[in-house]
Amino acid sequence: MRVLLLAPQPFFVDRGTPIAVRAVVEALCEAGHSVDLVTFHGGRDIAVPGMRHFRAPRPPLVGTVPVGLSWQKLLCNLSLLVLAFRLVRRGGYDCIHAVEDSVFLAMGLRLMGRLPLVFDMDSIMSDQIIEKWPAMRPVGALMRRFERAAMRASDVVLAVCPALAERAAEDAPGTPRHVLHDFPLEGSGAEAPAIRDPARPDRLLALYVGNLQHYQGVDLFLEAVRRLPGDAGVDVVIVGGLPEDAAARGEETAGARVRFLGPMPLSCLPGLLAQADVLVSPRLRGVNTPMKIYSYMMAERAILATSILSHTQVLDESCALLVPPEAGAMAAGLMRLAGDAALRARLGAAARERAATRYSKARFEEILLSAYDALPAPRGGARQMDGQGPAPALGSPR
Repeated sequence: MRVLLLAPQPFFVDRGTPIAVRAVVEALCEAGHSVDLVTFHGGRDIAVPGMRHFRAPRPPLVGTVPVGLSWQKLLCNLSLLVLAFRLVRRGGYDCIHAVEDSVFLAMGLRLMGRLPLVFDMDSIMSDQIIEKWPAMRPVGALMRRFERAAMRASDVVLAVCPALAERAAEDAPGTPRHVLHDFPLEGSGAEAPAIRDPARPDRLLALYVGNLQHYQGVDLFLEAVRRLPGDAGVDVVIVGGLPEDAAARGEETAGARVRFLGPMPLSCLPGLLAQADVLVSPRLRGVNTPMKIYSYMMAERAILATSILSHTQVLDESCALLVPPEAGAMAAGLMRLAGDAALRARLGAAARERAATRYSKARFEEILLSAYDALPAPRGGARQMDGQGPAPALGSPR
């Protein structure tokens, strides 16, 4: 099968959605499909046998594309649409796989090529927009209508978590859907730097990995750390954000030392997690499960997380310490884990067992490929490419 995969992000960069896109591309190509991946202009090149990568031209005035809705992303989506239109017009595809908001572009493209549509659904976009910009609430019903139309126009919805699959079932009951969980990221972690203070090897090391957006709850976590008693014996390391975050931030509190290390390569993740005693996810809201949670689980370390749906779809009290998203509750949870090594070991072992049995890469590939096996044939019949590839004006395959 020849797949046109639309991913409206820079690619490749070490963050959630591009990592998930790479996993989809690799799984499809390893199964014998070929993938033409169309993305924004940014990111670094990676090679996947069976994949051709096309970057949409960079629009004027656009440099870095921030995470979430922005005027830069809207312009980049227009550039991506023009490129995808020209590719579909040349023919030869068996389906379109649309990630997140590119599904709205794909709805028109699929009609032109009479192609099946796979909607890779990572979030409820209307909810995210309204949370970020409450002034958009009056047009929330219109946004929801567009989302329902996209689900109903799709031949299958791949939801990243059960809550999104349930929303798809409500809004598009006739559309087949699958929960396509993320999985733990692989790697030796040998490149990871030492993060434990050699002068204080006996102190508990609590680690947070991820971006520093408000919804991730890092400020809540820092407030919890400030409430620790002076004899808590805790060190805190925060990995992620921008380099200037690490340069500008760093805190000494009565009970803990906090270090901001800035971003690190994805290949370092397993090695970083292995050095910690407690892995923290203080997220404040959301329904989609953070990708890092699966790697946290596989690391066999105790997890301290907020008791919100984003976490409780995957974690429960048998494999994590779940607390309300409040600074006092998080501080108490951290103190409980600091004082109970047996509890940390039990939670870590249970989390690893769950990750290995429920959220493996093999399970991810099985669900993805079974969804593809059930797709209808292109209604116009797949046409063969002319063997020369897209015209040079489309941009060189990467």
